[in-house]
Formats: sequence, C-alpha cells, structure tokens
Amino acid sequence: MNAKIILACLLWLALSLPAQAQGFAGLGTEAEGFSVPVPGQSFEFPQDHGPHPTYRIEWWYLTANLIGEDGRDYGVQWTLFRSALAPRGGEGWQSPQLWMGHAGLTTPDAHFHAERLARGGVGQADVTAEPFKAFIDDWALTGRGLVDDAFDALTVTATGIDFSYDLDLTATGPLVLQGEGGYSVKSAFGQASYYYSQPFFEVSGTLNLPIATVAVTGRGWLDREWSSQPLAESQTGWDWVSLHLSTGERLMGFRLRDREAPPFTSATWIAADGTPTPFSDGALTMTPVSTTEVAGRSVPTSWRVQLPAKALDLRLDAINPQSWMAVSVPYWEGPVRINGSHSGQGYLEMTGYGAR
Repeated sequence: MNAKIILACLLWLALSLPAQAQGFAGLGTEAEGFSVPVPGQSFEFPQDHGPHPTYRIEWWYLTANLIGEDGRDYGVQWTLFRSALAPRGGEGWQSPQLWMGHAGLTTPDAHFHAERLARGGVGQADVTAEPFKAFIDDWALTGRGLVDDAFDALTVTATGIDFSYDLDLTATGPLVLQGEGGYSVKSAFGQASYYYSQPFFEVSGTLNLPIATVAVTGRGWLDREWSSQPLAESQTGWDWVSLHLSTGERLMGFRLRDREAPPFTSATWIAADGTPTPFSDGALTMTPVSTTEVAGRSVPTSWRVQLPAKALDLRLDAINPQSWMAVSVPYWEGPVRINGSHSGQGYLEMTGYGAR
C-alpha cells in the first residue's frame, strides 16, 4: 500500500519501548509528538523519495511480476522499512531510526524470503534522495544515471541464503499520487498516510535460484508511503493489491479489516497514461473466494475484486498459494494472475491472519 507493513515495524518498537498493551495497529491511535499527514500537502521531488524522520513509519516497497526465459511465472518483492523510536534524536548509535528489509522471490512451486535488521546512524542502512539510493547491508535499490526523476531508472539487488536477484527497472509512465493528491485515508476515523507510486516499470534481469540462474522480464510497481498513525485501533489487518491489466490500466486497492465495523476500502484506477482516479470507502469490493492452509493459518488466496464504476469484476488467483513471509512479523505476499472482465497480473499482500 500499500497501508504497508506496520506490523513489521511494531516488532522494532516492542523491542525498544516499555511493554504495554498494543493491538495490531498499535501505532495508529496517537502520534505522540511525530508529524502527521494533512490533506492538501504538495510533494517535492526528488526530496520526497528520501526519508522523513519526523514521521513514525515509512517504506520503499517494490514488487515485480516476471516471466522467465523458461516460460515460468516469477515474482519478486523488495521492501525497506524505516521506523522511529522518537521524532527527534542524536547521531550514530543515539539515532532513533530503525531499519528493516524484506526480500522475497516466488516461483510456481517455491517461495524464498529473507530479512535484514539495522539501527540507523551507523551506516548499515539509509536512504538518500539525490542521487537516489536505499540500502540495508548489501541489499540496494539504486538510481541509474541522469534521468528526469530519481525513480525513472533503478537497479535492485538482494541476497538470501538460497536465492538472489539483480534487476533493472525503467519507468515508462509518470509517478501516481494515491488517494486525494497523495493523501491516503485508512479509516473512518481519519487515520491517513502520504502515498504515491511508480506503477510503470519495465523490468529485466536475473534470478539466482538453487537449481538455476534464470533471465527474466516483466513489470514492476514501486510504492512510497509514510505516516505516524496509519491505522485505527480496531483494525486488525489488511488485504492489498496492485494490478497490471492487459488493457494498459492499473489498479491499486485495499481493504482494512475491522473487528468492530465493516472493512474500510480504498482504490485508485490508473489510466494507461498515468491519470489517477481515486475511489473512497465502499467503491471497491474485495471478497475471498477460497482459502489455503498456510503456516497453520487459513489464508484467502483467491479473491473476487469488483469496482463497478469501471465495470471491473476480477478473479485473482495466487501463482503460489504458499507465498508466506516467515519473518519477524509474518504475512502473505505473492504474485497473482487476473481473469474475469480483464486479464493481467499483479501482487497481493495480506496481513493479520493469525495461526490457529
């Protein structure tokens, strides 16, 4: 979102703050001295590609749907999270900034993942806006050459115990502001984030798997989001999609599940030229079709996604239903195929599905 993985950053805060009752949202109810998003704020590029340390949580989140030279479907995820213990702080080891990296690689019959953790201020992880580079240890999302925007041409690398990838990303369309001009509302109570995307990447490169190195091409989607109170206290998890439709349009959509109310939904329809049309709560419907037993959980891995205003009625099916990210705070993340009123491919992320 994505309303992205606030869950993952809660672990960092739990390790560093006094123990207290803290629900799934945790960070959502009080900003506690941090900056908060407000409507009508203008973005400044390339500065906003970099970090916003006075906000509590932030991420750089890339997914890619790929086809190998072997004709098989693949998916790649690369995410760098920044979370802050305080809105202000010192340098070096006194920095309140914490970093977490996630990398995933999905095939039709296997899912690989890895995690990196770092403390800010000591050179192990950081983001610079110009020239653009986001890194944690030897994982990096790096700008390539002189381009109009820092996100127009990137290289991404990551390495796990049993996989690695090295991909080049080239944008063929503009940045897209999500929500109302980049102000993305997450609940009926007004929790919100700043959120924009680059959904027009053409991707090429190599995947290194235990059995082979595979050359791949495909499409990528990069999300940028930051906030200080991203969810309402009663919200228990989310289901988020980014979809590349065969007609040239794209769709970002999510539903935030709530133990006290119906899910809160949001969507952005992105025309082939990049023009966004935002849809507020209730316009998008996401309905689970079937579930899969994954890591002791029942997880919906087939979905019906409907946006009647655009005559959209889709069936999403996971390429690999076992795409479980068994990291510090686990979640499901993987590529999907699209059928129905439109065809295409995309990515699905689901959080908050607890073990039985």
